[in-house]
Amino acid sequence: MTDSLKPIDPRDLDAALKQGSAILIDIREPSEHARERIPGARSIPLSKLDDGSWPARIPPGKITVFHCKSGQRTAAQAGRLAAKVDGEARMLAGGIEAWKRSGLPVLFDRSAPIELQRQVQIAAGSLVFLGVLLAATVSPWFMLMSGFVGAGLMFAGITGYCGLARLLSLMPWNRRAGGGDPLTA
Repeated sequence: MTDSLKPIDPRDLDAALKQGSAILIDIREPSEHARERIPGARSIPLSKLDDGSWPARIPPGKITVFHCKSGQRTAAQAGRLAAKVDGEARMLAGGIEAWKRSGLPVLFDRSAPIELQRQVQIAAGSLVFLGVLLAATVSPWFMLMSGFVGAGLMFAGITGYCGLARLLSLMPWNRRAGGGDPLTA
């Protein structure tokens, strides 16, 4: 197992994908992948790495390239990701953002919901703003609402569990149909 993944330039990855010598794994969350993705990338979210839904091992025979939005998530989990590959494992330098800056194509679906993290930011910000507004105009007791949201965000940061994200993921616009083998998707 390695502690790092050797980076691959977007143009070099594009050539390898066109030659069929690489497999691209998008480790972002399904909502991120559904909204914007590199053509041919397979969605296997990092959040599922240890819950048994990842393939036990990614089949050898091709270079396995992992990517996220900017490359930071991939780099932070490089050792764990590399352990899932029997052959050569690499990471897309700069993630999908570098891919786009290189002028390479992405598939974009405006009908897909925005990323869950952004939904949490919008909901939490709205609740804090509403609490402050109501505290200023109706009753100072509404400040408790803003305090509750702040405490929830602190708890999420400390524990890695966000109840608001969990609740939002259950909303109808965030439900995903399907399943199946992520390596054949």
